[in-house]
Parts: sequence; structure tokens; C-alpha cells
Amino acid sequence: MFEQARQKAPCIIFIDELDAIGRSRGGPMVMGGHDEREQTLNQLLTEMDGFDPSSGVVVMAATNRPEILDKALLRAGRFDRQIVVDKPDLEERIKILKLHTKNMKLAQGVDLTIVGRRTSGLVGADLSNIANEAAILAARVDQIEVRMENFEAAIDRTLAGPEKKSRALGPEEKRRVAYHEAGHVLVAETVPTGQPVHKVSIIPRGVSALGFTLQLPVEEKFLSTDAELKDQIAILIGGRMAEAMALGNVSTGAQNDLEKASEIARTMVCYLGMSTKLGALTYGKRQQLQFLETQATEYRNYSEETARLIDAEVKALVDEGMERAEEILTSKRPTLDKLAEVLQDKEVIQHEELESILKTSAT
Repeated sequence: MFEQARQKAPCIIFIDELDAIGRSRGGPMVMGGHDEREQTLNQLLTEMDGFDPSSGVVVMAATNRPEILDKALLRAGRFDRQIVVDKPDLEERIKILKLHTKNMKLAQGVDLTIVGRRTSGLVGADLSNIANEAAILAARVDQIEVRMENFEAAIDRTLAGPEKKSRALGPEEKRRVAYHEAGHVLVAETVPTGQPVHKVSIIPRGVSALGFTLQLPVEEKFLSTDAELKDQIAILIGGRMAEAMALGNVSTGAQNDLEKASEIARTMVCYLGMSTKLGALTYGKRQQLQFLETQATEYRNYSEETARLIDAEVKALVDEGMERAEEILTSKRPTLDKLAEVLQDKEVIQHEELESILKTSAT
């Protein structure tokens, strides 16, 4: 490849997925494949070392895993300039959506700004898929225009998975899921930093989701305060607390919520210095296993006594979230019952109707 590049200079060599051949050397041997990759990497390093700046050949590469690249690849004279192509922000998402919908006939009520706000964290491929999915949904029912509800359905499918129409909930399970989601909604709408709830549904989706509450960010944010994280814990616990209050017991449906709440609390204590008792220090280190991409190892750099303090602080944060959720739901019990009742009847409640229910119940 390099020989051909020199013959055809000036030209560009572009290597996609550089991590496939450019991983750090060393580590456990894997039956010949690892040795072959090291030979390829060594040859790549040798070729780039012998480059004459006047040869007219530029070498570029792309990877999603820059942290596992061999350090020798990043030395001066090799891949010494790094350009980060991050996920698009709101303005960029809107432009991408306009690009993928320019040949579509959009209905008058379609607002790509709302679609962009609902798709925070998604990349260009996801947005392209949403636009295509919306067009397909419109074509299935012989619409001549793509409507806003088609985009809403396409986003729900992308974020939460396809509807499982064959997975019908029984009356008792439906009531439980309705109270669970209503609990999330009420806490999210009450805590100071909660994002507005755009939509709540108790239609089963994806592999295991029996319902979901979708909040719509008011603005793009890249940082979170300790108050925001505590509010998030309370919102996550809200579903389980609503079940306990309304039905007298809890179910397995809150498993994912508890995992997320516990992870937020542990991150606050161990990595963000947001514990008054443990102070502004970090505890423990996370390290990606070099040859096992999906696994990470964490090792302690603190004593058993500190470990007990960490566990106590994590529990205290989650307990605080539970108390706040219980206080909110107790004070708004009539609204909780009304919201759960409407959810059981309609299965999906949009933002406008949700606001109406909350205002009516408040008065």
C-alpha cells in the first residue's frame, strides 16, 4: 500500500478502524492472531518512520478507541494530530435532520427543532435512521406527507425499541406499570432541576421495557451539579416508591432504575468528590481490560474502613432520594392516582395532556 502511494503521489492513505491493527503491544498471546497483528503494526510504524515530508503522501486514520492505540503510533511524525469528531449538538442535529428530510414531503406541523431536542446524544446514522423510519411509517398508512407523529414513533422505536403488541399486560400488571411510570413523572415534574416530561407510555417495548417516561432537555448540557444528580436519583426511585405506596409492595420492574440510581450515587462518592464525609477525593480506579473490550476492571486504592464509609455514603444518597420521592408522592397522592388511571385507559400521554392533568389535579 505504501509503495503504491509513493508511486501515485501526491495522495492520501486513509486507514479506517485503526485500532484493529494499532492496539498496544504486549499482553496475553492469542493463538497466532495477536502475533500477526503485532507484525502488521511494526511494519506500519516502520513505513511511517521512513516517510519523506516532500514525498506528497499524507497518512490519515480513524478510530472510535483512541485510548487503546499503541503509544508509538501517536509519536511526533506519525499520527501526531488528533481531531475529535464528537456527537452533534442541537444545532448540528437539526441541520442533519434537514439534510435527511430535504427530499421528503413534510406536513405543516413537523418541527425538526423538537425532533432535534428529543434526540440528544444520537449521531448522524441514528438521525438518518429516524428520518427513514418516519417515512416508512407514513407510507404504511398511505399518507402523502410525513407527519410529526411519524417522527415521534420513529424516535420511540430508536430509543426504546419497537412496540411489542404481542406482549399484552394483564389488568394488575398494567395498573402496576401505570403507577410506576406515574411516580417517575410526578417526581420529575416536582424536583427543582427535573427536565420536563415530554411523553409517558405503558406500552411494552424492546426486550424488557414495560413502559417508559421520556424527558425533554430544555437545553444542551455537558456538566451536572450535585443537586441535579440527587434529583436524578429521586426520579429513578420514584417509580418503585409509587408502587409501594399504591399497591403495598414492589416488583422486579424497578431493577434497572435501582442499578442506575446506585451507579450515580457511587460515582458521586468515589469519582466526583461529592461526599461531605469523604471529601473532595477520588477512590478506586477503573481500567479497561486491554484485550477484552467489553470488560473493565476496578481496583481499590483505599482501606477496608474507607470501603465501609463509601458503602454508607452511597446508601445515604439513595435513602435520601427515596425519602424525597416518598414525600413528593405523598403530598401529590390524588394526582398520582389520577395520572395512573388515565395511563391505564390511554396507555400513552403526551406533554400537553400531561400538563393539563397536573394543573387540574393541583387545583
